Amino acid sequence: MKAYSNDLRQKIINAYINREGSYRQLALKFNVSLSFVQTLINRYQDIGRVEPLPHGGGQKPKINHKNSEI
Repeated sequence: MKAYSNDLRQKIINAYINREGSYRQLALKFNVSLSFVQTLINRYQDIGRVEPLPHGGGQKPKINHKNSEI
């Protein structure tokens, strides 16, 4: 799944700052989930950022380059 654009994130934050509705109303207005709005606003209040967090990585390969040749 692709991350929401920074433009959309900023629009949600601006609507929240301008008191255009509750978290639930903002989620409906911008067609995103309630948990996304909550997480976005909490992150904005904590660290002042709206950009998505970097990808966490994922699972390490079970076969590395050394062991791939038999």
